[in-house]
Amino acid sequence: MITIENLSQVYETTSAGRVEALRGVELEVPEAEIVCLVGPSGCGKSTLLRILAGFLEASDGTIRVDGRRVHGADPERGVVFQQPTLLPWYSVRDNVRLAHRYSGNESQKVAADELIELVGLADAADRLPHELSGGMQQRTQIARVLAAGPRYVFMDEPFGALDPFTREQLQAELLRVWARSRPTIVFVTHSVEEALLLGHRVVVMAAGPGRVIEEVRVPDHLRIPVGEGEVSRETLQTRLRDLTAEPGFVALRHEVTAAIIAAHAVI
Repeated sequence: MITIENLSQVYETTSAGRVEALRGVELEVPEAEIVCLVGPSGCGKSTLLRILAGFLEASDGTIRVDGRRVHGADPERGVVFQQPTLLPWYSVRDNVRLAHRYSGNESQKVAADELIELVGLADAADRLPHELSGGMQQRTQIARVLAAGPRYVFMDEPFGALDPFTREQLQAELLRVWARSRPTIVFVTHSVEEALLLGHRVVVMAAGPGRVIEEVRVPDHLRIPVGEGEVSRETLQTRLRDLTAEPGFVALRHEVTAAIIAAHAVI
């Protein structure tokens, strides 16, 4: 479990002086859940993610993962960025096997090869990153992070730069690979629909300073059951698309959108 208590972050800048990015954030993320963060630009979603990953030290408050305070990065915590951070001289296979290359852990090599197959890149495994589409590059990055076996994965708008159809594909793909090992995921997005399709919970943040103003749990009947290997990407993609037209889903989307509008109003 991730426990965030009274977390604050302040920056001292030369142009704007003291900038309060986060104030008094309180949040719990249970094991194996997908929690999505939404809110207006500048509400501290990405800052919170960097603190969770251990890339940034908080000004105040604490973050505990499994009861231990976070101090710096850790292999148990993987990060998927908006832009794929692939090594350009490595093939898809070598990028995904990166953890095995440094650890020598054979289980990570097996996991890498299974994930390449799972995300539909078996036919492209020997290609270099520049030979891939944007969606294929992002699949490679997700597979590489998960092949290392992290228990926690932090994703910073990983599908934000993709076209709508590729975004749909990657949403379905993420749920399929999550079902494989069920890591705990904190997912930042600007899309309310995406947050509701992927998340067990949606956390709405306000800006000026960044803080949590509402948490919305997605009811079980509005979540597509995903069992490992049970549903193809194409079938799951169709089910997710159909779900967005369900009256309950539409009502929940309106509820979260209204919360975000309120978040803008309190800036």
